[in-house]
Amino acid sequence: MSNSQQKSTKLKNQSHQTTKKALIGGSIIATLIAISPFYFNLHESVPETETWDTFLFTYTSTHFGDVNYMMWILTGKAVPLFFLFIWFFTNRHWWYHVLLVPIIMYCYQIFSLFNDDLKYIDEFQILHLLPIMAIVIPSIYLLRARMFNKINDANKSLEELEEEFKVGGKGFFGKLSDYF
Repeated sequence: MSNSQQKSTKLKNQSHQTTKKALIGGSIIATLIAISPFYFNLHESVPETETWDTFLFTYTSTHFGDVNYMMWILTGKAVPLFFLFIWFFTNRHWWYHVLLVPIIMYCYQIFSLFNDDLKYIDEFQILHLLPIMAIVIPSIYLLRARMFNKINDANKSLEELEEEFKVGGKGFFGKLSDYF
């Protein structure tokens, strides 16, 4: 077998493995999205008592008085957060970083949900989001301005520029490693 045939065979095998990984990953994500209606009904399996005893943990809801009610609020915040994470890690558009704002907002709401000392949930969260928004929003605007400058200078279409700015070839852990 010649050297060029070996390289060709090696490239075909790598392409097949990449396609197989993408198919498996896409199937897992599609399955998780398809069963999402069950996530919204998770609270129905939680008792309507102040204390919930399981073999893993015991949770007492002092602020809400009812563990079922607390779980209903939690699923109402965790399910959209789950969808935002999927959108963030599978998006290849130039503007996907703006999704960090609602992701952090929902994370903050979930953390404040478990803080029983708070009297009102979802209050004053904008003050905690302002520093993140102060970084993300100008960054997105500058990227957009750069794109439109290139459109005016190079006579490229918006789709061609978006292709140029896309983050491609990275999986979930590749994108995650960019942030940590």
